[in-house]
Parts: sequence; structure tokens; C-alpha cells
Amino acid sequence: MILAAGLGERLWPLTADRTKPALPVLGKPLVGYVAEYLASQGIDEAVVNLHHQPESVRASLGDGSRFGLRLSYVHEPVILGTSGALDNAREFFEDETFVVVNGKIITDIDLSGALQTHRDAGAIATLVLKENAARERFSVVDTQSGFVRRFGGMPTAESQSGDVPLMFTGIQILEPRIFQFIPPGVFSHSTTDVYPQAIARGERVAAHVAEGIWYELSTLQRYLDISLALLKAQSRNLYVGNQSRIPSDAHVRDSVLWNNVVISGDATVFRSVIGDGVHVGASERIGNAVVVRRDVVAGKTPPQKALKGHFEGDKFVVPLTQ
Repeated sequence: MILAAGLGERLWPLTADRTKPALPVLGKPLVGYVAEYLASQGIDEAVVNLHHQPESVRASLGDGSRFGLRLSYVHEPVILGTSGALDNAREFFEDETFVVVNGKIITDIDLSGALQTHRDAGAIATLVLKENAARERFSVVDTQSGFVRRFGGMPTAESQSGDVPLMFTGIQILEPRIFQFIPPGVFSHSTTDVYPQAIARGERVAAHVAEGIWYELSTLQRYLDISLALLKAQSRNLYVGNQSRIPSDAHVRDSVLWNNVVISGDATVFRSVIGDGVHVGASERIGNAVVVRRDVVAGKTPPQKALKGHFEGDKFVVPLTQ
């Protein structure tokens, strides 16, 4: 299952007209990276849950064939959370071991190693974890002897000198009996409602600590930073979408330009994301910002977790330095 129902509040205004998994990352939908990953790991069929802007995900994935998967979709009229989503699609998962992946990650983690851990442990669930050496703001997963014991808060300054904290990658392997611990028909989250209950009842939730590439795109800053990291791996510092134009006297670097962007002469753009159809005027300077067309957000109320932005002519600009 690919979890693709999130609202993407922290990625607004990029998510004003599409959902988070449908965001283009260097020209490919984010959820497309997830679909390709599953196919590369030997999985040929997946279910995708939908809620916010559902058609944007359907348009991104289609029937899954171009990514190497056969896809089914389940819709959530009311968002159900990471485990409530499973209950809503349980008819697909009641007969065999299955995998759940968050729809907002880019990774090459070896799933076969995690599956071996899962089978060796006889676990009801196996969570794929990574070391969080940079102490980024991801919840700490406490483990003991290869099993998850509890889910903690964010890494603290006091933890800098201790063991490297572990974080959950959003990749998990599950047995159908997990449904015994998921309340039917209501909102619930795996890490707060289901796994703690299963562990308390004596079930084994295995911890598989993996290596490999893993990016999680949940904020505007992470979207830009990870896009630039992917570009750097290709010895590039700029992505230019379809029908976008940059004149020779413009200064554009370390940025992502979506489709139909027009940069005028002597304009400067650096460390920014420029959305579809935006026109950057002559000699205009944009830096450390996300910019979309005014009409994309006009009349819409920014979600609670969104960074603050402002209108500049026909553009809506969100500074990243807040």
C-alpha cells in the first residue's frame, strides 16, 4: 500500500492545486518514485489511498503500468490516518504479508533485507529504520535486541553526545493479524494507536535498521534541499521544466522551475522553487523562496501549518527564511 492521502499543509502553496504525493520532483511525481521503488523491489501490485485532491494522484500514476505496477485506489471521504487507511482497504491485505510505504519518500533501501528480518523475527510488523545522525526532527524510535519498544519525541540537544537516534522511514512490513489492533472505521495512527497496543499485548514489532538513500519531502525547505541534492548527484544545479524559458542575460541557479515559467532579462533567481506559469519580471530578484501564480491561491485560506506568504503582483511569494 502507498499512503497518499495526506493534506500536505507544510508544502502549501505547492499543494494548493494538488496533493503532496503528486508534486513533481525533477519532472516526476513524488508518488511515482515510490511506485518505481516498489517495482524495483519485486512488488507488482499496490493499493493507493486517496483523500485530498485525489485526481492529482490518479493523474500522476494512472493504472501504474508505466511504473511497473498494477494499481488499485481506495478513497477516504474523511481522512483516516496511517492505520485507519489500512482498515479502509483491509480486503486487499487479509491473506498474506504486505508492505506499506509512505507516499512522500524517495529511497533505494533494500526491502529484501527487511523482509528477512521480518520472517526471522516472527513479527507482526517490521519497521524499517535509519540512523538519524544529523538529529533532524523525526521522532525517535527506541529499540531493544532488535525490537521496537516505544516511540519517543524529537531528538534533543542532550542526545547529541549519546547513541545515534533511530527514526522511522515510513516503510513497514505487516502481517494480516495487525488488523486485530486497528479500530474499524475510525481515524488512527500506526505509531500512536496500533503498535503501542500490539507491543503491550506481547506482539513482536521488529526493527530493521537499513542503509541507503532516503529522502522525505514534507516541507518546502526539504522539497528544495532534496531537489538540489538530487540535481547535485547529476552534476547539475538547476531544473527547468517543460516550456520554461531563461534568457542568456538572466542569472538562475540552485533552483527548480516547474513548467511554463518565464524568466525575463537580467532577472536573478537563486535557491527557489518557481511554480507552473510564473513570470519573473525584468531585473526582478527572487531568492530563498517558493513562488506560485496568484490565481493558484487567490481566495484560499492557507492551512494552519503553512509558512506565511504575500502577494506581489501576479505572484504569491513564500520566503523560506522564516
